[in-house]
Parts: sequence; structure tokens; C-alpha cells
Amino acid sequence: MSATPPASPRYTVAVRTLCEFTAKAGDLDLRFTPSPTGQEGVAGHGVVTSRRGPGYESEVALSGEFEGLRVRGRADGYDPVANRVEEIKTVRGDKAEIPQNHQALHWAQAKIYGWLLCEARNLQKIDVTLVYFDILSQRERVLKERYDAATLRAFFEDSCRRFMHWAEREIAHRSDRDAGLQALAFPHGTFRDGQRLLAESVYKANASARTLLAQAPTGIGKSIGTVFPALKAMPAQRIDKIFFLSARSTGRAVALQATAQLRSSPDDAPLRVLELTARDKACEHPDLACHGESCPLAQGFYDRLPAAREAASRAPLLDRHAVREIARTHAVCPYYLTQEMIRWSDLVVADYNYYFDRSAMLYALTALNEWRVSVLVDEAHNLVERGRTMYTATLDHAAFRGVRLSAPGALKSKMNKVYRQWNTLAKSSEAEYETHDEEPAAFVEALTQLCTAIIDDMSEHPQRHDATLERFYFDAMHFLRLAEQMTEYGGKHSLFDITRTARGRSGVDAALCVRNLLPAPYLAPRFAGAHSTTLFSATLQPADYYRNLLGMPASAVWVEVPSPFQPEQLDVHVARHISTRYSHRQRSLPAIVELMADQYAQRPGNYLAFFSSHDYLQQAAALLAECHPDIPTWSQARGMTEAGQAAFLDAFAAGGRGIGFAVLGGVFSEGVDLPGDRLIGAFVATLGLPQVNPVNEQLRERMDAAFGRGYDYAYLYPGLRKVVQAAGRVIRTREDRGVVWLIDDRFARPEVREMLPAWWEISAMDNRQRNVHERKPAP
Repeated sequence: MSATPPASPRYTVAVRTLCEFTAKAGDLDLRFTPSPTGQEGVAGHGVVTSRRGPGYESEVALSGEFEGLRVRGRADGYDPVANRVEEIKTVRGDKAEIPQNHQALHWAQAKIYGWLLCEARNLQKIDVTLVYFDILSQRERVLKERYDAATLRAFFEDSCRRFMHWAEREIAHRSDRDAGLQALAFPHGTFRDGQRLLAESVYKANASARTLLAQAPTGIGKSIGTVFPALKAMPAQRIDKIFFLSARSTGRAVALQATAQLRSSPDDAPLRVLELTARDKACEHPDLACHGESCPLAQGFYDRLPAAREAASRAPLLDRHAVREIARTHAVCPYYLTQEMIRWSDLVVADYNYYFDRSAMLYALTALNEWRVSVLVDEAHNLVERGRTMYTATLDHAAFRGVRLSAPGALKSKMNKVYRQWNTLAKSSEAEYETHDEEPAAFVEALTQLCTAIIDDMSEHPQRHDATLERFYFDAMHFLRLAEQMTEYGGKHSLFDITRTARGRSGVDAALCVRNLLPAPYLAPRFAGAHSTTLFSATLQPADYYRNLLGMPASAVWVEVPSPFQPEQLDVHVARHISTRYSHRQRSLPAIVELMADQYAQRPGNYLAFFSSHDYLQQAAALLAECHPDIPTWSQARGMTEAGQAAFLDAFAAGGRGIGFAVLGGVFSEGVDLPGDRLIGAFVATLGLPQVNPVNEQLRERMDAAFGRGYDYAYLYPGLRKVVQAAGRVIRTREDRGVVWLIDDRFARPEVREMLPAWWEISAMDNRQRNVHERKPAP
């Protein structure tokens, strides 16, 4: 009779996750501790392991089980001759201080690996070693303890027992969640026109583990149309988490609203939804330093975390308000409670940068825990420019002078060296703008030495808190890390540029920038790290533009969802006899104002008027007020606060009348929902083309060399995307009716017309309108 095979483990956890759950205690301590980048960490591990003798094993895969819990991970290194397991941690600076709670975590990981090796190789004892490797000096600091197997086994089993209660709950939650999702019905009963195709495409992308690029019109419910099918795919595809990413807070609010619709009854799937909030908005004590000696919420944080985590895990929606209330109840930091709950949530709603940035938290946790994730990217047309911003770093000359003057004496010599190199670059040419394919080696070397000196100084004075110096350090390190990567990926993704401006009578300021033009090489690993990614927007055309610039995989699928709206819902006109080119703007204003007044007289109501700049907007608004004082107007202002933005939108009241003036591409161009007669028309008095300047001309040249369509990539596609987004504010439901005026003769060009939505039927102006708009302005 054969023996009964052992039962399969019911829950699997990574060594690091287990130890972070059980080993951290005491204060949250986030004092300035400069750390290496991920690439530097990998390189540092390589240096350490290369120094070991023959037979040394690196990245040793290990696993062990205890009462249905499987623990797995990779030990950094094992020396069978010395019988020594090593946990290698890279640091930046000989004097870098490792907080006690971090050291406790490192020792716990090393001891767990020690037991797993003893079990796997039948060892009676083993040396457990922490190796702190300074990437700057290339020196090692070694901490070693000898343990017998029984002691390590007891530590392992105690850690597992402490985790088991939570694991049992997670097993039950995952089972209930998947069962609930299998039975989950679409909350609205039936899909809107176009919404079903979108949902089917998202489901298929998740089922086939592919990337999807979905162009879907406004007003069909894209948030629920993507979240619902992704959730339905979770059980069969064994998807651990869904990340819903948006560029704007309004998009995240809509996503949270969509998930709320899925929990309309007690029988709905038990889903944990988490909203990630920026640190500056979540912090309760922004005037205090983030450690136990300063902030009461950091003191004893890890001691109170288990109870807070327990409470948070029982909340179906952890938005900013809910997290804050739980954090207050348990006296813990809400921002770091939110970070803890990422591990235990099913759907995370966050900004793009949490997954796509260079130091993205969600991406790092996905790789570390080997999660299977589905990523939903809302308003994905924004990812091109956001991607460039994430991988661009600028250093300001004037700001550095202020840092230099207030810096500690120990840094003066290194500061002066950087200052001299900076001034040399400033005076090396009289050109206002200058570009290079490589970073300036002498400046980079001086800046590197200064950053090392800053680390040493701050390590020697841990109680000193200099926010200005720390901010400069982070900016400088971002600059250096991107500079190091300028020649990677073929070296055509970024450039180094200098922008010079006059200072005083004879001085020159030089802004130094590592500028990313092609984010694809940086973003491609993010797509590869996800089980499936869906990018959706009303404006994702042409598809190759986004495929090429974002680094999407070759297997990516494109789908265009037909509009549910009918051409008769929207009257689209082109003002063919008006030019809004920069040189024609003053001359164009009377004709634009008369066109707007004429349309308003024909159909009074609420309109939005979009212009290319604040100056152009103000001139048009002033002329309209002068010539037609009976038409109510309100305008977007520079630097508008959230309250000001809300007031601007509140002016579009149901049944109201007037014209709101806004900047194309600004906060009111997309993500604004004014259904019914809150908005009945829009005037777009610009083609939306980016300004012709040296930076954009560099972009045009690089895009032309890479893809052969430099002008389109740098100017035409980004401009028309803004136009279509702005015009999309008018028709939001099947009942809406409205009008859009495209005010510029270039809208009549075939290459421009083909980029406009297919369901639009563009009519020419009638003779009466032509007579109005062809009037010459008064001398």
C-alpha cells in the first residue's frame, strides 16, 4: 500500500514578506539614509559574490513548509566550505547608519535562510552572516553569528506561527473573493453601446496575458467597463491584484466610484480596494521629522501596526478618508499604513508613478513578491508626457547657489568644485540653448563627489535636519542616475541640454537637464512585469505612436470601440477663414469673438472656449466683454487652486448661460463631466500644436530619426489629441446635443481631418457666417 502524499501547501509567502510581518518592531525611522538604486544593488551583490572562493553559490533558491505554509526565497549566497549563509545589503557611504528595525529585518531574513539551508542540506549548524557593502568605497562590513539547526528551526517555526493566523484569513479571503467574482454580475444589468466590446477586449487581454490598447469614446463608462472584466478574469487567471492607474485625481475618484457600484449588496464579492495618496497629502504632522523621536505616529509604529492592519483588512474600501480614520484610532501614520495594506489589497487605485516611475513602489513589490497583476491605465494618452517627465532630471543654477551659501563648512570645498564646473558650462557658449549626446564628465564627477560628501556629513550629524540640502541631494542623485543611463538602450532616448538665461549685468545662469525624449526603454520592463496591461482613452490614435513611444510589446493588441453617439448629436463646424497662428492672433480676435457671439445668439446656453495660452484667452475674453457685455463670461486663471477650479466648473449650472474661457491642454480640457445643458458647446481656437522651441525641435529631430515622422510625433499628434479631448466635453450621454467650432483654417487639411473622431460629420460655414467671419478688423 503506497504512502499518502503530503498535502499541498495552502499559502505561499516570500521570506522577505514573512520577516517584514513578524520581525519589525518599535519605531518607524525614516531619517535620511541614502540608499543605492536597484541597479547599484544588483551590481554590489555581484562584486561581493565575485570575491568569494571557488564553490561559492549565489542566489540559492530555497523553500520550506510548516503546517500548510510554504516559505520561499533566494539566499544571496552560501559558502559550503565555510558553511556560511550570507545576506548581502548594499549601502551608500561607509558611515551609513542602518536603523535598528531594518537590522532586525535583515537578521530575520538571514536566519530564515539559515534554517532552510540546514533543512535542505541536513546541516547541524551554520554561520549566519550580514554583509553590508558600501558601493562607493567597495568595502564590506561583516556581522556574523553561529547558530545550531535546532535554534534556527525554532525561529522559523515561531515566525510561521505568528504569520499563520493571518495566512488562514488570507486563504479564506482569496477563496471568498474568487467565488464572489465568478458570480459577480455587471452592476447596471446591461452594457451601454460600445461598453460590451471594451469589456470583452479587456477580459480577453487578461485571459491571454497580453497588452491591450483600447481607444474608447467618452461617455460609455470606461472605468466600470475595464474594472469589471479585469475582476472577472482574476479567478481563472490566478491574478493577485489589479492596479488602476490614472494621471489625475478625478480619474481615481471615478475608479473608486466604479468599485463602489460593484458592492451594491452584501452578497457581492468581498473585495479589498485601496487608494494610494501622496505623502504630502496624507501626512498628519508635516512639520515633524519621520522618526520616533519627533513624530508621535512614528514612535512605536510597528508595535501598533498589527491591530491597525487587522482593522484595515476588514474595511472593503480604504480610500483616503477611511485610512485616516483607522490610523487615528490606532495612532499610526496613515501614509505608511497605506503602504502596508498594498500587500493585502485586491484592487489598488493610484497615480501612474506608483508603477511606471524609476522607483515605483507597486512595480517593485510586484517583482519582489512575484505577484500576477493586471494593470489598467486610465486616460493613457497622458502616459507619453508623464513618462518623459519621470525620466527627466533638471538642476537649477540659482537654487544651487542658495544651497551652497547655507551648506555646512565640511561641504564647502566640494560645493565650490561643483560651482566652478557649473560656471564653466554656463560660460562655454553664448547660445541660449545647447544640447549634447553625452553628459559633461567633469561636472558629473564633481557632483558625484559632492553627493558622497553630503552622505558622510549627514551620517555624522543624524540629528541635523536640513530640508533644502536633502532636497538638493535627491535631485542631484536623480540627475546622476539618469546621466549614467544616457548611453544605454542605444543612447537615443535622452539628451543632455543647457538652457542659459542672463543674470544681472554680466552673469549667466545655466539650467542643466538630462532630458528624456523617448520613454519606451524605461517603460517596457513595466509592461513585461505585468500579467496583462490595458491602456484606454478616447484619444489613442494612431496606435503606432503609442506603441513606439511607450515601449509596448510586439504582441500588443489594438481595438477601437465605436462611438455610441450619432452624428446628429453634435454639429461640428470648421472656421476655415480664420488663422490662429501666432503671427495672426491679434488679427484673428475680432473674427473669433463675432463667431462666438453669433453662435451664442443662435442658441444661448453654457459654452467652453479653449485657447492656446492664458494671454490669448484673456485678450479674447476682454474683447468679448467689450463688444458683447450681455454675454456672461468667466475665465481660468494662472495657478488656480482646487477651490478656484471647483468654482469655475460650478458656473456651468444646469439651465445656465455664459462662456467659460480655458486653456487647451489644461485642467478643464479632459476629465470634466458636464452632461445635459450644463455644457452645450465648445469653441477650440487653436490647433493645439506645441510651441516651436529648441526643446521641441530636438524632439522632432529625434522622432524623425527613430520613426520617420518627426513633425507628426512632436507637434501634430499631441496637438490634435488635446483638441479632441477638449471637444469631448460636449457630448457625454445619448441624450446630449451640442456644437463644436474648430477655429483655424488648418482643421480643413486632410491630414488633420483624418485624426478627428470618425463619427463627427464636419459641415462648412454657411454664407451668413462666412460674411461675419470674413470682416476685416477695424484699423
